[in-house]
Amino acid sequence: MSGHAAIVGGGVIGGGWAARFLLAGWDVRVFDPDPEAARKIGEVLENARRSLPGLSDSPLPAEGVLQLCDTLEEAVAGAAWVQESVPERLELKHKVYAAIEAAVGPDVLIGSSTSGFTPSDLQAGAVEPGRIVVTHPFNPVYLLPLVELVASPASTPDQVARARAVIDGIGMYPLHIRQEIDAHLADRLLEAVWREALWLVSDGVATTAEIDDAIRYGFGIRWAQMGLFETYRIAGGEAGMKHFMAQFGPALKWPWTKLMDVPAFTDDLVDLIAGQSDAQSGHMGIRELERMRDDNLVAMMRALKPRDWGAGAILNAQDRAQGAAAGLPRTADAVTDPAAPVITVRRAVPVDWLDYNGHMTEARYLQAFADASDRFMEIIGCDQAYIASGGSFFTAETHIRHLDEARLAEVIELRTRVLGGGGKKMHLWHEIWCGTRLLATGEHVLIHVSLETRRPAPMPAQMAAVLDRFVTAQAGLPLPEGAGRFVGQPR
Repeated sequence: MSGHAAIVGGGVIGGGWAARFLLAGWDVRVFDPDPEAARKIGEVLENARRSLPGLSDSPLPAEGVLQLCDTLEEAVAGAAWVQESVPERLELKHKVYAAIEAAVGPDVLIGSSTSGFTPSDLQAGAVEPGRIVVTHPFNPVYLLPLVELVASPASTPDQVARARAVIDGIGMYPLHIRQEIDAHLADRLLEAVWREALWLVSDGVATTAEIDDAIRYGFGIRWAQMGLFETYRIAGGEAGMKHFMAQFGPALKWPWTKLMDVPAFTDDLVDLIAGQSDAQSGHMGIRELERMRDDNLVAMMRALKPRDWGAGAILNAQDRAQGAAAGLPRTADAVTDPAAPVITVRRAVPVDWLDYNGHMTEARYLQAFADASDRFMEIIGCDQAYIASGGSFFTAETHIRHLDEARLAEVIELRTRVLGGGGKKMHLWHEIWCGTRLLATGEHVLIHVSLETRRPAPMPAQMAAVLDRFVTAQAGLPLPEGAGRFVGQPR
């Protein structure tokens, strides 16, 4: 699903929503009376363009068109989705909803970024209350997938399903909270940690930096990929969660925390925490901190993709959808012209592919060529199911030529030719292009093997026939410049 999304409120969260929708291919109109709104949204969008493509191994859709509007009515007119991100004042939200409802069609859903109010709070006085739902994201919205989706009894199953479809469609994860409750789910958990952290600072037990170190070097990394209960289940060892609960359940009665009590929120405490926070990270500007955060999040979530785990599973599902939409083939039947080089990979260069020179490092060229080989293997029938059955290809020889630089966020395309093949051997030629620039070539000889013996074995007849189709169709193409070269050969 795509179309025109209206963003009402263009602050940190609203700007993040605008970037998420835009980079998912939606046109976006934003209304925010702040005279600095254009600058702020532009800076958030610049960060999103820099980081979000790094999460994807398939091409993003064409970026939508951003329009900043002078009135709320102009922003929401004709919208397929409205996202409200105004300050957390209920009377202001009610005023905004009244204006939105007067300007949109009866079926348009209104999502609220509220972190605390329930849907019933928001819906009071609405003409069509059921279409106002909570869609609470997490900052940065353009990277983190979680959206807490909360509806009231006034919302129909169809309205909830349509909200889920929009959130799914922009690569996010709609967590449907089954009951209305103040602060929903995640913020209630965060609030508990926040209260205890305030006490630890107030009592002089730890500084803000020490508390952050405890989280980011320890349980925060575990929580990022497994959550709370699965982490504790593993802590129970082979005996599982019951053993963990039996061991640590009594600790719930011990005075380990002050969760039922809150330190006095005095000026002294505010000054203490603000001062420690300034000492911790005040040497870095906000945009520098955001870029550091974004780069770390990209690297962490990409690390979860090969295992299809946690946030990595969400990214993989979005990759499959985007790859299908872009028309990248996965079977021989999907290749419309076997006589032409096959586009096997199209993707942006992510942050973690860069080296100290600011361009794509050598190992990532090899990864890109390996990804192209994997895709071509899949096209001829050597997919995961076939590999699980006991056959595959091993790379016997590789030659890479580096001809030009690939830089951050540039879209690269790999085009694959078959120079020869049959029996036990497949000879591939890959080229990496960025627009009209040829960046690198990779020549690969792969040998079909039996995974049981780990030795060369003939390809199955059907796979050999598909490969031969490409060999025959491309036989008339001129030999690529550089094919058959050896390392150090004069140019």
